[in-house]
Amino acid sequence: MKLSGEIVYSNGEKEEEEEEVGEGRSGRKLVVGYALTSKKVKSFLQPKLERLARKKGILFVAIDQSRPLSEQGPFDIVLHKLTGREWQQILEDYHEQHPEVTVLDPPDAIQHLYNRQSMLQQVSDLNFSDPHGEVGVPKQLVITDDPLSIPLAVAQAGLSLPLVAKPLVVDGSAKSHELSLAYDQFSLSMLEPPLVLQEFVNHGGVLFKVYIVGETIKVVRRFSLPNVNKHDLLHYTGLFRFPRVSCASANADDADLDPCIAELPPRPMLERLAKELRRCLGLRLFNIDVIREHGTRDRFYVIDINYFPGYGKMPGYEHIFTDFLLSLVKGEYRRRLSTS
Repeated sequence: MKLSGEIVYSNGEKEEEEEEVGEGRSGRKLVVGYALTSKKVKSFLQPKLERLARKKGILFVAIDQSRPLSEQGPFDIVLHKLTGREWQQILEDYHEQHPEVTVLDPPDAIQHLYNRQSMLQQVSDLNFSDPHGEVGVPKQLVITDDPLSIPLAVAQAGLSLPLVAKPLVVDGSAKSHELSLAYDQFSLSMLEPPLVLQEFVNHGGVLFKVYIVGETIKVVRRFSLPNVNKHDLLHYTGLFRFPRVSCASANADDADLDPCIAELPPRPMLERLAKELRRCLGLRLFNIDVIREHGTRDRFYVIDINYFPGYGKMPGYEHIFTDFLLSLVKGEYRRRLSTS
């Protein structure tokens, strides 16, 4: 049975698509200054996005990192995904001098997502539950040093095998998205701290990648790690290493899946969860990886959160993103009118 998995939820009205022209301050076109890695520029600023942006009056301008930011622009929006304390300070100083410019997103808020411990703690603190389902995080343990101490630490924490091991720090590199699956106590000592250990939750080999762009969310299915049964635990030993598990090439939207596994999470639940996370994270551009516990319909876990994810892999992202940018300027204009 084939199921289409793309769904878009938006709490606001959709803007006019091709004809609408965005205007920033003083009637200018909407100017978006961007500071992104070369890899991010290639994946995000695709020709289809730039073409549509021009039609809507949006201009993307590269920020020259060799020049003071205050000498560039003027910008209506600064879009960024660079790391480092120096860049964070530059943005904070710039926003202090130019509070009228929208910075996507605040650098201090982004920092929480660069550490997998603080990242998922935000979800855990929500104690999220509604009539459509419960959302939590897998039981986890942070290991910062001696790998030989891991087996004892796991036993003391009461974690059950198998365990998923992920690097503690998320720095945008391919290595920070690698993971390992440990089947036995002996293999735990082969891991390389600092890392986070999560109890593996059987989820039918499918995860739901929930892209969040302001108040709009879009959900796609991705293949993930298969279920682990008692036979596997008895016969498999060692450490199994994986690159990034969920990517565009692992798209499961058109796969012939068991409907119980493929069923998308309930829309009202995702809308409320996204709203709560926007509030507590202070972010508008991120995605969450969600799994449904196998054998249940209403028990979900968030296993990862990414800031400014690979929107270029999200079908129709150019329309969603340009509408979002225009809505920011309109919202700021309405705010100024109300305070004038």
